[in-house]
Formats: sequence, C-alpha cells, structure tokens
Amino acid sequence: MSARSGRSTATAAYADRPFYVLLGPDGAGKSSVLAEVAARLPGWRMLSTDDAFLGPGHELVGSLRRQVVEDVLPNLGTSYSVDFLASLLQTAVVHLRDQVERQDQDVPLLMDSYYYKILAKCRLAGVGQNPMYDWWRSFPQPRAVVYLDVSTASAWRRSAEGVRLNPLEHFGERPEWLGFDSYQKSLRKLMLEEVRDVPVTIIEEQPGVARTADAVLEVLTP
Repeated sequence: MSARSGRSTATAAYADRPFYVLLGPDGAGKSSVLAEVAARLPGWRMLSTDDAFLGPGHELVGSLRRQVVEDVLPNLGTSYSVDFLASLLQTAVVHLRDQVERQDQDVPLLMDSYYYKILAKCRLAGVGQNPMYDWWRSFPQPRAVVYLDVSTASAWRRSAEGVRLNPLEHFGERPEWLGFDSYQKSLRKLMLEEVRDVPVTIIEEQPGVARTADAVLEVLTP
C-alpha cells in the first residue's frame, strides 16, 4: 500500500470524526495551549504524550519519552543508532493512534503533533525512507490541523537561549542560535509538507497563551 493510498483510506474512514491535530515547531507553546483549550472545552479529549495528559496505566509512555531525552539522545551515534531512536519514538506514535481508536466516535479530539512532528524529526536525524513512515501515514487522519507558528527568535528566547533544548531541536553538537534557526526552519518545512493533504489553518504568533487559545477555539468551534 502506498503512503498516499493508505492516507486516503484512513482519511475516508474518519472524515466525519471531530479529530484535530495541534502542530507547531519547538517552542510554539503547544502544551500550554492544549491545557488552556482543555479548560475551556471540558467535553473535548486532549491527547498527548506529555505527563499531564497521560491517563492511568500509560506511565510507560512518559517514562520512555524521558529516557529518549535523558539517555538515548546524549549517546546517539555512540551507544545508540538513529534507527534505535526512531524505534523508540514509534512507541509514542502508536500510543497516540491507539488513543484515537479507543475514544467514542462522537467525542471531539485534539491531539498534540501526532506522527507529523516525529516523522519530520526522524528525517532530520538521518532516518531515511523507513518503511514505518508508510505505516504511520496509514493511521487515521484528522479533520484538520491547527498549526501554531512562532518565529525562531521567539522560540529561542523561550528556550532560555538554548539552555532547555535537547539534541532533537537543533543542528550541531551544542545548542547555538544558527543551528537552532536552521533546524527549526527545516522542521517547519517538513511538517507542512507532511500535512499538505489535510486542511491546515496557520495561526500566527500571538501575545500570550490565552490569545493563542482564542485563535485555536475559532478553528475548533466556528
């Protein structure tokens, strides 16, 4: 099955489901916006691999995510290969897919990033045309993507000028401005390329979480 045919089949199967994806570069503030939207839309279900949104029984997902950051990324290329990294990241993708399929069809869903951002980061890490990409693309597709745009300058400031970055957020051995700027621009290009067949609303950088959430709600509840 080709990536395009798999995507079309999944999209057709979930076309009527209120399922949306919140996407954006590193430092866009997706987690904060997701929490704000959750407070304003209590009837919606927020899906993410962040600890705040993981339900009981899914502690392993958060643990694996932390191990990627704390153990795998610092030793990438020595103790661990990029293929091993991609295999661990796939656990997050499959978890999110499982959560979509387990929810009642009439429950509105807003998901953080889905596989789109992970796939882009795998490509930037050097994972080539891996067969798992076609599998991910066969997963249920959202009704629409809400893309939170942010300038790399703002994202750099939010990272405390690189202090809070991990190796999957910049090019180069150390988090420096040029490597961060180049990485984030490449990441944006790949993510938007990946969602080209899905309706996308781009929300320009807003002054604060509340205003950003306002803009997201206009898309979700027109």
